[in-house]
Amino acid sequence: MIRALWTAATGMDSQQTNLDVIANNLANVNTSGFKKSRADFQELLYQVSKTPGSATSADTVSPTGIQIGLGSRTAAVQKIFSVGDMMQTENELDLAIEGRGFFQIDLPDGSTAYTRSGALKKDGDGRLTTSEGYLLTPQIIIPENATSISIGQDGTVDVFLDGSSTATQVGVLELATFSNESGLRSLGRNLYSETASSGGATTGVPGENGLGSLSQGYLEGSNVSVMEEMVNMIAAQRAYEVNSKAIQTSDEILQMTNNLV
Repeated sequence: MIRALWTAATGMDSQQTNLDVIANNLANVNTSGFKKSRADFQELLYQVSKTPGSATSADTVSPTGIQIGLGSRTAAVQKIFSVGDMMQTENELDLAIEGRGFFQIDLPDGSTAYTRSGALKKDGDGRLTTSEGYLLTPQIIIPENATSISIGQDGTVDVFLDGSSTATQVGVLELATFSNESGLRSLGRNLYSETASSGGATTGVPGENGLGSLSQGYLEGSNVSVMEEMVNMIAAQRAYEVNSKAIQTSDEILQMTNNLV
């Protein structure tokens, strides 16, 4: 019965992690560019009382043996990078990536981060930044006398200057992609950084070499499905409940055993 107590406890711990992941998904259901996570689980070691194939007599062997599992644990929490719904905003600095790719961001420490959130802003010098004020890479500067901004699907940034009817190109946006997007490290604030698991960033022009194209005046919504997460939450709750019931049952059997003394 002691073994059952600890085994059920690992199940409760796994489901608590599962619920934490689901709660974070639901909390970010309206976060632009957010990518949902999924908890993956694996079984723990087995206590082998009889090895499969061991001799049971001079002429027979055990077909299955006796192997008793010792519970479960969290193996990984994986980011799912499916594309979210496109939401029209009519803001000329809002960009959505239709397909693969990340915007490149310069962090204050000089490193590069990556994001799917295209809610861009202008700083006091006309440079395009994130909502946190981090500069976009490659750097795009919008002239002070620009009356409108046009960003093409290929990342070309054109502006119309005051008093001019001809567009002036001020730069080209580039996107980055990775061989294993799920290996990126989540930094919070809609930012990711590369790791050894993600591989190095490969940059290019939007719409080429497998990179997605840009849509101006749109934002990519979260890819979280509230209905799916609610179903997963109910399943996690029931799994947690049945594991706690196993602990309660084991405790009751131990109590009955003690009463025999």
